[in-house]
Amino acid sequence: MNVTIYDVAREANVSMATVSRVVNGNPNVKPATRKKVMEVIDRLGYRPNAVARGLASKKTTTVGVIIPDISSTFFAELARGIEDIATMYKYNIILSNSDQNIEKELHLLNTMLGKQVDGIVFMGGNITSEHVEEFEKSPVPIVLAGSIEETGKIPSVNINYEQAAFDVTKSFIEKGHKDAAIVVGPLREPINQEKKLAGYKRALEEAEVAFRDELVVEGDYTYDSGIEAFEKLLEADPRPTAIFAGSDEMALGIVHGAEDKGYNIPKDFEVISSDNTRLALMVRPQLTSVVQPLYDIGAVAMRLLTKLMNKESVDEQIVVLPHRIEERSSTK
Repeated sequence: MNVTIYDVAREANVSMATVSRVVNGNPNVKPATRKKVMEVIDRLGYRPNAVARGLASKKTTTVGVIIPDISSTFFAELARGIEDIATMYKYNIILSNSDQNIEKELHLLNTMLGKQVDGIVFMGGNITSEHVEEFEKSPVPIVLAGSIEETGKIPSVNINYEQAAFDVTKSFIEKGHKDAAIVVGPLREPINQEKKLAGYKRALEEAEVAFRDELVVEGDYTYDSGIEAFEKLLEADPRPTAIFAGSDEMALGIVHGAEDKGYNIPKDFEVISSDNTRLALMVRPQLTSVVQPLYDIGAVAMRLLTKLMNKESVDEQIVVLPHRIEERSSTK
């Protein structure tokens, strides 16, 4: 049977209000009484219900985390950063998988609010005006992690994706690659992909290299879409000599797709990936990659959320973390 606050009060011979004050850390309890109640709580194994406590304190010390794909190494590393900081600040996590489905994302948002979470960290690909409208109506703070919201109304933590794509494309051009391709994520995420394409195009324009539509291929961040993207790029004339992949999984598919057809990486194609998850080190050749500080993005997002939940001063609500290119053996 579950032990209730009534059981604790009866055993300690105090009122339920006194037990509640002890559980919630209210200082207006005599030390001897607090000690007696805590001993009974330990002996009976009483575990206060977070939501019930929240009715009195207006806080449940619970944070909702909405994640597109829990099996993704990208989002798994983000989530680890969120969880570690949540634990540090004594918050519990409710994590839900949205499958990057807008209807499901909005449903999960309302479900989280129904559970009286104190705040939400949201990770998703395409932040629409409908998302923003729901975020702005939320009674608790919401922070985006690794997701772009164009208006800047919602607090967020990211890297500069446009600059990262520019840096990669420029590095290819400086090595003599005039036919560098880019494999982007789903075009249903217009803001994310527009920024990456803008950086790619800016680098081409600055180097006076012609833009070619056939060197831009859409994937969906998965291994299989990387293989399919490589096969499409082989149809280009002339074919690319360097490829920037929008995720480590797609880069892995590109490398294996090339090797299956007898090509050598990096001799025939240089490849740079986007995430620098552990997958970048598990493939041979190891992937040159844009280092996104994924753990830090999650950790900083959670710390920002704790400040907003506790109404602390916040210097910046739109946080952009630095990135860099880590050279490995998939490039020369």
